[in-house]
Amino acid sequence: MMHANTAEAHSMHERLIVGLDLPTLKDAERAVIELEGTVSFYKIGYQLAFAGGLDFARELASGGAKVFLDMKLLDIDNTVAKGVENIVKMGMTMLTLHAYPKPMRAAVEAAKGSDLCLLAVTVLTSMDEQDMIDAGYEYDPHTLVLRRSEQALHAGMGGIVCSAGEASAVRRIVGPDMAVVTPGIRPAGSDHGDQKRVMTPADAIRSGASHLVVGRPIVAAPDRRAAAEAILAEMQSA
Repeated sequence: MMHANTAEAHSMHERLIVGLDLPTLKDAERAVIELEGTVSFYKIGYQLAFAGGLDFARELASGGAKVFLDMKLLDIDNTVAKGVENIVKMGMTMLTLHAYPKPMRAAVEAAKGSDLCLLAVTVLTSMDEQDMIDAGYEYDPHTLVLRRSEQALHAGMGGIVCSAGEASAVRRIVGPDMAVVTPGIRPAGSDHGDQKRVMTPADAIRSGASHLVVGRPIVAAPDRRAAAEAILAEMQSA
């Protein structure tokens, strides 16, 4: 029988997603080798995708790792649907779309019957109220996050991407079953970089996040494995 704390450690291991926000495939491959045994879930975004990262994502998935493809799709329904169909074939675990109702519904239809978890990106964690005004939105970030979370729930999406500060409010809207994925995670005492809405790993778990995305605090650390283990320990402390 597995002890409770072992089960919890295992569950946190499944809930930590490391953002491979690195310039080259060689860098990403090295990071994955260094993190083997500690991390099993990786995020691949634009930077790596355009440096051969899509083939690398396929390789990771076929080798048993989970991959979160952070493409933030937004296009006409048919284009989104065709893209999602191919992403399903790649064996990805998670995929992001901007939380617009029509593309979300098209994506949900295209992913039907697969294990792909579609995530709705509500408001980017680099944006604050002034940024929203500059972009022409009538809502403040918090209001728009909640509105889009509700729309994602009704569209049948698998989860929400939001800042950890919004996780508890989002969790109340979407209920216990949807994923709530929080980027902008920074261990206590670390540099915030260009993120404006950030939270520690333990606080994010307490706020109802199902998965934490951590990039620079792990991949830019001198000892990546130690950094990942410290974050897992912070998550378990919650």
